[in-house]
Amino acid sequence: MPSTTPQTTSPTPPTRTTPGEHTPGRRPQGGPPLLAPVLAFAVLTIGYVVVNRSTPRPDASGKDVLTYARDHGTTIELGSLLLFASATPLALMAAVLYRRLRALGITAPGSAITLVGGVLAAAALSGSALFGWAGGRLPMDADPALARALADLSFLSGGAAYSVTFAMLVAGISVTGLMARLLPRPLTWTGLALAAAGMLSMLSLVADPFSYLLPVVRFGGLVWLVITAALLPRTRPSRHQ
Repeated sequence: MPSTTPQTTSPTPPTRTTPGEHTPGRRPQGGPPLLAPVLAFAVLTIGYVVVNRSTPRPDASGKDVLTYARDHGTTIELGSLLLFASATPLALMAAVLYRRLRALGITAPGSAITLVGGVLAAAALSGSALFGWAGGRLPMDADPALARALADLSFLSGGAAYSVTFAMLVAGISVTGLMARLLPRPLTWTGLALAAAGMLSMLSLVADPFSYLLPVVRFGGLVWLVITAALLPRTRPSRHQ
């Protein structure tokens, strides 16, 4: 009589996915909409520029800075508030950009450079706002040298420091968008030009002519960010499509 011993089947080993792979049927999470923090950053930046349009120039004396602080204390506080507030959507934007690039399959250093540049740029704006706020609260009998020093720190943080770190953010997106063909080539090359201008703006510390690059990076970069946020895809087409 033949034996009827039941045959046991070995369990199928679970499949493992590498960190760069996505499980079938699960869509990669690209994060929240990118335009929201970008537009918030743009609005707050424009508001700050409008409020602080009559701020003394970097070559103004400490006495002139003190006089302006006495006559425009409320304006300085409002401008500092707007600048400080703009740092938050900038940091959020850097985080969303990093997550979006990772979801698109980008594992190159460009995504990390984008995140680091955005966080450092947000820190630079925060420092500029706080130095400006402190300078606006100096009494009239304060040392003019202290007023000039606080004004210089505010200008350097929001000027050269911001431009250089913002250039890192733009370069990270541009290089990644160019190599992975995520963005139109003219847009990526424009971003690389802005990144180069941002890096060159650090020379404004020793040569005044390079100071003209600061508004180019700030306002040109702002327009570039808005366009990039609108065109950067949420998903990446498959090679087989």
